[in-house]
Amino acid sequence: MSILADPVTLAALVVAVILLGMAKGGLAGVGALATPLAALVLPPATAAAVLLPILIVQDVISVWSFRKTWDGWIIGWMLPGAAAGIFAGWFYAERVNEAQLMAALGAITLAFGLYRLWIERGGRVVAASTSPGWVGTIFGAFMGLTSQIAHAGGPPFQMWVTPRKLPHLTFIGTSAILFAVVNWLKVPAYLALGAFPHEVIVAALLLMPLAIVSTLLTVRWLRRIDGARFYGIIYLLMVALGAKLLWDGLSG
Repeated sequence: MSILADPVTLAALVVAVILLGMAKGGLAGVGALATPLAALVLPPATAAAVLLPILIVQDVISVWSFRKTWDGWIIGWMLPGAAAGIFAGWFYAERVNEAQLMAALGAITLAFGLYRLWIERGGRVVAASTSPGWVGTIFGAFMGLTSQIAHAGGPPFQMWVTPRKLPHLTFIGTSAILFAVVNWLKVPAYLALGAFPHEVIVAALLLMPLAIVSTLLTVRWLRRIDGARFYGIIYLLMVALGAKLLWDGLSG
């Protein structure tokens, strides 16, 4: 029977794909809610496997849309750490306590989002972070690990990159290119784990049109938004996302 035959499963996956489209369109981090949502109606490994091909297709749209606005220095420092984190997530796939990891990620994300909203309250101008590149490699490792396990690499990326106060289109473009590479790096691990049976591929293909439309609509909207407002939205999303991940991790 098709994965999408059950109406409840279909509804959950539709919302998950829209969240991924919003994330790939530029609202980085909100996509981390997609896998936990899909895991409410599917086994976690199956949920992650259905969403990975969708992410890769959405990456094509996101990278093309923001191909002229990205920061190679950030990508250069984060990508090696991300690759190491992906390998660790693959190697320890059977031993990682996903609930505890997501709870920890949620707590850190929630605290960081609240902190940034506090120090930038009332439109205060805060100096951009100038932390060294090796710090980005550490955050990249956490990004790769959480991305491999639950496609939840957005919060570690945000925690290092948002304080650098990039122009918002550069922030989106950097995220788009980095995560496009990361998602392809995850494919060998998923293949080795046998994560793509026929029904998973069919479900992913059927959800592709929605994935494309949701990404394009978000891209169109974020091209017109003010940079300061964009970062305010990102911090609010981090608070909501952190609370959700923390709750799911503790209750799971």
